[in-house]
Amino acid sequence: MRAKLRFALTGFLMLCVLATARAEPVRLVFVGDIMLDDGPGQVIAEGRDPLAPFAALLADADYRIGNLECPIATVGKPLDSKIFSFRAHPRVFSVIKGRFDALAVSNNHSGDYGQAAFLETLDHLKRIGIVSFGGGRNLVEAHAPLWIEKNGLRIAVLGYNEFKPRSFEAGPNWPGIAWSEDSQVIADIRAARTAGADVVIPYMHWGWEREPAPTERQRRLARLMIDAGADAIVGGHPHVTQGTEIYRGKPIIYSLGNFVFDGFELPAAKIGWLLQMTVDRGGVTAWQTVDALIDEAGIPAPRQ
Repeated sequence: MRAKLRFALTGFLMLCVLATARAEPVRLVFVGDIMLDDGPGQVIAEGRDPLAPFAALLADADYRIGNLECPIATVGKPLDSKIFSFRAHPRVFSVIKGRFDALAVSNNHSGDYGQAAFLETLDHLKRIGIVSFGGGRNLVEAHAPLWIEKNGLRIAVLGYNEFKPRSFEAGPNWPGIAWSEDSQVIADIRAARTAGADVVIPYMHWGWEREPAPTERQRRLARLMIDAGADAIVGGHPHVTQGTEIYRGKPIIYSLGNFVFDGFELPAAKIGWLLQMTVDRGGVTAWQTVDALIDEAGIPAPRQ
């Protein structure tokens, strides 16, 4: 009996070693704000493809993530309290299907047309095979990580918003987005580690619009998240890129800026970043940004 037990235990340990040895790096792509109403929506209605210039770079990654900066629905009414409210027609799914694996809904425009439009958006995304994160039908769903299981790795991506209105936040029994409360963010990072994440990446919607540098709040929270166990921080929302930083050997990309978005006269808002990031069990092994030059219709093209 003891011999059989030793044999079984040895076999189990060998399988664990082999599983670890088989783990290979995963190539991730992150982009910033994707707004498919207005100019980009009109481009799609005309039968053109706003993502065609980036098709090759998106296809080259193992997993593609972006921030969906609008509901995609046919129901709801715009909120009176907002200056800009967006809602894209479901026809736009023809250009993002197969281009992105997951989209964050943790931002200040997901609730522009109310809860019904938000829920319709989640349903559409699920139907076409794109995972939504940073929001859900209740608070628990909103804070659930995006789990990426590729090449023997388990990667957790967490989505949060901290730009008004906070009325979009999910509650115990109502739908909405994940709000960035420091204590909850730290708890979520630690919970993802406990659940077996090899890599943890918070994807933040934060900072002040059109500001070229991160705020002290962003810097402090970024360090807090890394101290809690995050391997990298990726951000967006300001509509401009905000630079990068290395803290304890881990990258902080404060803002990727816009990706598909029109209506900006500020030159800096017409240059976004596509982030290429390679991770393994040790965290981030390589990363770089590719400039996305955005035209008047809000369509990006890689800088040549």
